[in-house]
Amino acid sequence: MSATHNPYAQDLDRCEANFQPLSPISFLERAAKVAPEHCAIIHGAMRVSYGDFWVRCRKLASALRKAGVKKGVTVAAVLPNIPLMLELHYAVPMAGGVLNTINTRLDAPMVRFILEHGEASLCFVDTEFSVLLKSALEGMARPPRVIELRDPEWIEGGKPVAPPALFGETAEAFAATGDANEHFARPDDEWDAIALNYTSGTTGNPKGVVYSHRGAYLMCFANALATHIGKNPIYLWTLPMFHCNGWCFPWALSSVIGTHVCLRHVRASAIFDAIAEHKVTHLCGAPIVMSTLLNAKDEDKKPLDHAVKFITAAAPPPESVLAAMRGAGFEVVHVYGLTEVYGPAVVNEWKDAWDSASPDRRAQLMARQGVNYPGLEDLAVLDPETMEPVPADGVSLGEVMFRGNIVMKGYLKNPKASAEAFAGGWFHSGDLAVMHPDGYIQLKDRSKDIIISGGENISSIEVEDVLFKHPAVMLVAVVARPDEKWGEHPCAFIELKPGAEVSDKEIIEYARGHLAHFKVPRTVVFGDVPKTSTGKIQKYVLRERAKGL
Repeated sequence: MSATHNPYAQDLDRCEANFQPLSPISFLERAAKVAPEHCAIIHGAMRVSYGDFWVRCRKLASALRKAGVKKGVTVAAVLPNIPLMLELHYAVPMAGGVLNTINTRLDAPMVRFILEHGEASLCFVDTEFSVLLKSALEGMARPPRVIELRDPEWIEGGKPVAPPALFGETAEAFAATGDANEHFARPDDEWDAIALNYTSGTTGNPKGVVYSHRGAYLMCFANALATHIGKNPIYLWTLPMFHCNGWCFPWALSSVIGTHVCLRHVRASAIFDAIAEHKVTHLCGAPIVMSTLLNAKDEDKKPLDHAVKFITAAAPPPESVLAAMRGAGFEVVHVYGLTEVYGPAVVNEWKDAWDSASPDRRAQLMARQGVNYPGLEDLAVLDPETMEPVPADGVSLGEVMFRGNIVMKGYLKNPKASAEAFAGGWFHSGDLAVMHPDGYIQLKDRSKDIIISGGENISSIEVEDVLFKHPAVMLVAVVARPDEKWGEHPCAFIELKPGAEVSDKEIIEYARGHLAHFKVPRTVVFGDVPKTSTGKIQKYVLRERAKGL
């Protein structure tokens, strides 16, 4: 036999029967066939079955095509977590377009930049954000066609009410132009773009992160496996759908025939009410959502009579918070990721043996970000200069890097940034971490958040973890403050629990008891800690504040 002979390369070609481009659109089509009567969406008094969800999406896709949406055309959405946002996640790619969900907390100039950079042809807006959009459109040379929804389930002060419409075309009238029986488009290539998401842009204009049909499809399976979501979950939308397309859960829920419980605003009473009424099994969010629940007024809380999984990203919550969440009936799953990897791509895969560890040891184990998601081919902590792995000793610092099919296509119209992000065949996260001997990674800081005091590196996360354990502290962020003698020193911004009182001297003394002295904050500031709409602390704002102190 010839050394180059490969019988499996002969007469075994791709054809329509054995190869179809992967796309999460197929999950909804299957769910509608398998369980057409199963409840897909709950929104106030509104109930939508999977059969009706599928029809509504096909009709909306038809309307989008009639409006000129096709391959490469961007459709923007400035919407809260409502059914229309879910429908657009299917209808836009079914029409061949690319969905750009826009952060509703941005200011008008930033929204204008995103609309212009993404070249949005249409923009759907909820009347809650119509004033914002109207301001953003001022001065645009080629503004998008605006489709407006006045949500009947808007509740304010306990009464149904909605802000007035500012644009002439309604979402209902637009959808009515579509034909649910019209053939919808499947991607010619699974590498086609399905969504466009923008980074936070804290150091300049945000970058447009492009997702593919293939990546989104695989992320749905990865989410289901990593979070043990199971069949027929009831999922509460506390995570904004505009954030990394809701970590791809708008599509993933269809793969397991789950129920979406929509929530316009993240408020403790509404969350507890929804969990109790609809028997919610899963929700996602930043640690600030946990704080919202744990510090809710007694009259807003409701006892849970079933297990609820809370999937949280960002900094790991302290053991005291985890213990309180467990006591309240929540099981916390800790994940980590970035916009560029479709949301979370690393999970703290908890081991049964760890349950018997001491509280301090459990807190140390929970502080790890963990291991790669199924679907992410490789996760490493590398020296960014040599691209060699750092020793797996839990001490040596390197940069977290990703490789696999749930990494973005690249940055829209920014080849230089894409090339830098993918240098050496890995996606460079910019996050600094250590690798433990068991293969679990643990973040130590963003490269830009490391504090260098007297030539010594100080991890802001390490300092925050200590201060979080103080009984009066609800939220803390540590950044560098300029120091004439040391170059920089740690500055702690602290949000206290309701009714709690503590002085800056007490906080500093507490830190001295748990940290090397050079790591102890020299400055402590009490007050609200600024956060993004997804609950992440805005450290760039705090760094500017620290400079002015």
